[in-house]
Amino acid sequence: MSEQPRQPRRRPAPAGAGGKQAKPYRRPQKDPVRMLAFEVLRAVDERDAYANLVLPPLLRKARQDEKFQARDAALATELVYGTLRRQGTYDAVIKACIDRPLREVDPPVLDVLSLGAHQLLGTRIPTHAAVSASVELARVVLGDGRAKFVNAVLRKIAAHDLDGWLERVAPPYEEDAEEHLAVYHSHPRWVVSALWDALGGGRAGIEDLLEADNERPEVTLVARPGRSTPQELLEAVGEESALPGRWSPYAVRMAEGGEPGALEAVREGRAGVQDEGSQLVAMALAAVPVEGRDELWLDGCAGPGGKAALLGALAAERGAFLLASEKQPHRARLVERALAGNPGPYQVITADGTRPAWRPGSFDRVLMDVPCSGLGALRRRPEARWRRRPEDLEGFAPLQRGLLRQALTAVRVGGVVGYATCSPHLAETRVVVDDVLKGRGAGNAPVAAELIDARPFMAGVPALGDGPDVQLWPHLHGTDAMYLALLRRTA
Repeated sequence: MSEQPRQPRRRPAPAGAGGKQAKPYRRPQKDPVRMLAFEVLRAVDERDAYANLVLPPLLRKARQDEKFQARDAALATELVYGTLRRQGTYDAVIKACIDRPLREVDPPVLDVLSLGAHQLLGTRIPTHAAVSASVELARVVLGDGRAKFVNAVLRKIAAHDLDGWLERVAPPYEEDAEEHLAVYHSHPRWVVSALWDALGGGRAGIEDLLEADNERPEVTLVARPGRSTPQELLEAVGEESALPGRWSPYAVRMAEGGEPGALEAVREGRAGVQDEGSQLVAMALAAVPVEGRDELWLDGCAGPGGKAALLGALAAERGAFLLASEKQPHRARLVERALAGNPGPYQVITADGTRPAWRPGSFDRVLMDVPCSGLGALRRRPEARWRRRPEDLEGFAPLQRGLLRQALTAVRVGGVVGYATCSPHLAETRVVVDDVLKGRGAGNAPVAAELIDARPFMAGVPALGDGPDVQLWPHLHGTDAMYLALLRRTA
């Protein structure tokens, strides 16, 4: 279906003998919910923004209008995240309904089509309402001519449900398993391949993981020890809307959603929003026994501050000092905000972990949660799956190795290092640890350190694999796909 050129507005033809009165021009009506969703998608595409950062302020602004109800906010959220998660599937469907390469469709047009496709294939919105609302949105943001193109494409999409389209646009699993999974579960093929390699096993496991990536994650809170309690959070959220964490004793899950910022403990910094996997990483590092001194802790990549705040609270319980270091100044300010009011001694500095601002062997415990591809948090940042490229891993690799080497240099003999990533990609997890321990790479000597079995320090958490490192999974643990290796310096 070719996109129609914008047509000049015509005046109504006069009525005459045998003539018909043309319909008067109707000004397109703005739908605040779909306009908001479209605005977020444009920000994601044009500015490489993240929806979880763009959407909340727009919703707060929209709520200033009394006509914008809670159900409108819920629909806008579903349209944004649902469209982004299923973008790959919807692109395949749209491609089958047009007569040009997808790259030749203007991005704003494609955003409107994707929003319409999600309403038709991914929600219970009636077909006629999904099409008419999308066409009306197109009239407002694209003009009448391209709205006709949108109308024609969406009517083709409406001819089949999602299962029907998947049978048409996805290759059979037996012919091309990775491409089948990529289209069915809306992940780039290279991401499917990488996740499958990291997970191992057969078809069922990878399909469960990909499906979990497309589910809306619960909001998880952390009650920072010494400053808040899970019971306080449970009562503040409400018994009907809150559940205890699955694995962390400090976690509370907002099962019915809600606005964490409305809670007093969160506003005061005594509690925060933190995935349970992230909590487990900080708790595991704090739980490893160390002989002798246990007074100085380091968070070497502390931004935006969630793990640092929990580590700081755990350190305070033992009278230990936490140094939180972050290279980026704006992220260091977030760390300062997260740690403000910590009951124990701490300091936040702006420093590069690969060029340490501290003496070697200074610390008893070091956490190095390194920058990574973020493939473990695709539930929360679905747009990241389309933004990342395989070559990005090559850029992260030297930094990850350098940070781990410096962490092992920063810790004293007998002290412990936690190497963490929010990615299950083997190139960012086990390969990094193995390379550093064995001194792979030009000019790098082996590091005198040994792996510690991390599994006992996540007591009660099932399906942690063969060790000694730990990989958490959304479909098995309900967490982000956090990775943790614990290492003790031996010389």
